[in-house]
Amino acid sequence: MTELVEEATDPGPSDDGPRWRDRWSRITPAQIVMAAVVIGYVAYFTRRTLDIHHALGTATYDSALYDQGVWLLSRFDTPFVTLMGRNLFGDHASFILVLLVPFYWIWPSAGVLFFSQSAAIGAGAIPIFLYARKRLASEWMAVVLGTAYLIHPAVGWTNLENFHPDSYLGVFVGFAIWAALDRRWKTYAVFVVLALSVKEDASLVLVPLGIWVGLKRSWRIGLATVIGSLAFMAVAMLVVMRSLIGVPTRNGWRIPFGGPRGVIDTALTNPTDLVRHLRSDDRPWYLVQMTAPFAWMFARLPSVALISALVLFTNVLSTFWYQYQIAYHYSLIAVPALALGTVYGIGAMRETGRVGGWTIEVRSLAVGIVAITAVVTSYLWAPVPWGRTELFHGNPSNDWAVAAREIIDEVPEDAIVSAHYRITPHIAHRSEIYQFPVPFRSVLYGPNGNVEGPRIEDRAERVEYIVLPIPGTGPTTFPAEDWITVEPAFDLVDSNEYWALYRRDPDVPIPS
Repeated sequence: MTELVEEATDPGPSDDGPRWRDRWSRITPAQIVMAAVVIGYVAYFTRRTLDIHHALGTATYDSALYDQGVWLLSRFDTPFVTLMGRNLFGDHASFILVLLVPFYWIWPSAGVLFFSQSAAIGAGAIPIFLYARKRLASEWMAVVLGTAYLIHPAVGWTNLENFHPDSYLGVFVGFAIWAALDRRWKTYAVFVVLALSVKEDASLVLVPLGIWVGLKRSWRIGLATVIGSLAFMAVAMLVVMRSLIGVPTRNGWRIPFGGPRGVIDTALTNPTDLVRHLRSDDRPWYLVQMTAPFAWMFARLPSVALISALVLFTNVLSTFWYQYQIAYHYSLIAVPALALGTVYGIGAMRETGRVGGWTIEVRSLAVGIVAITAVVTSYLWAPVPWGRTELFHGNPSNDWAVAAREIIDEVPEDAIVSAHYRITPHIAHRSEIYQFPVPFRSVLYGPNGNVEGPRIEDRAERVEYIVLPIPGTGPTTFPAEDWITVEPAFDLVDSNEYWALYRRDPDVPIPS
């Protein structure tokens, strides 16, 4: 009896050990493989994006501006990003970036952006795996479908398109849909809120998700999702963004026919014009590229996949060419619903069937078809090692990049700089930095992002250093006429084969 009491009350390793051994014993080979695939994906794309960055493959838009904005937040400064002339949260209501601030206290580097992006995108396979192993009662099928998500062309291209907060939507939307399917409402609420924090237009997928939840799970939760998503979008655009940049959004011009009212009017009075627009410029081909990697298996039971329909429609409707190209970040938000919708559709199929005198595993066959189409479409359109797309990996040791680092090292940390767009991502940690020819001439600058504008006189007089390439020596150019105008007010500090550093002569006024 004494021994039993001592054993029962002993808080030492004998209690915890069996529990941990039990947990480890439940880890399956399929789980290990899925984890290895995700980790391999994250490692591969982190390395590629960092190599591209250090090889001068990133730019002001969209790398340096986020780096400057998060760095300013980490210093508890107003995140007014001088690289674009507006507040970081006026550009987009991407409050999720605040979560990166603690990492900038530890490691203030653009590497935080690129690693977090790859990690978030890679983790997007996890909700696919979790739902597939339950829906299909097979972890190996779940591995296949989770991997199919990762090699979808829109997923890989988003990872390589500099940095965008949209990259976090893959995992947040994926987990929100998985939680809804599995009726995990606390988890659902967390990921809906996280998805909303990424961008003001996340409602384009969350409102359809709320409708699905209302129809298939709980009308109260579904209604709350719809109302909450629309309310957040309204506050983000009409209160936050309008107060910071003067308008609810800078992207209204992307809506054809003069705006939403024009689209509705055209649909009612002249629908052929709307159809002609939706069919123009290879827009239908974009829909094929987005859906083909899943072999259209979601068509068996399409309601979950249709959660992505509004996003796909707005992308196709847009006049902005990048939105209906699979190689840009606007497409990632639609992929989780298509992937989970594929699992949902396959799960509605019979486990076995007969063809002639043969018994076939219907679900296994369907997953096998998805595997084949995922590999084929990744070969055709994705930035994968086995694909036909020529890949740019970036060589940080190339002469052009090494020469740039030599010049950058001479720029004081607190100096106000105007630099070439390939240099700004590497010196963005300062309160004032501009992409040349700004502020001597406004280009893509200001609250509305004007393509062309006048000199910003007060800021032009503050610039202390300019970093520019030597004309004709590297794989880039710059507006030489702008430099010819301001050159008399700057002295050459140093130069090498590719780059030159100039310092302001305070005794010489900047010519108009």
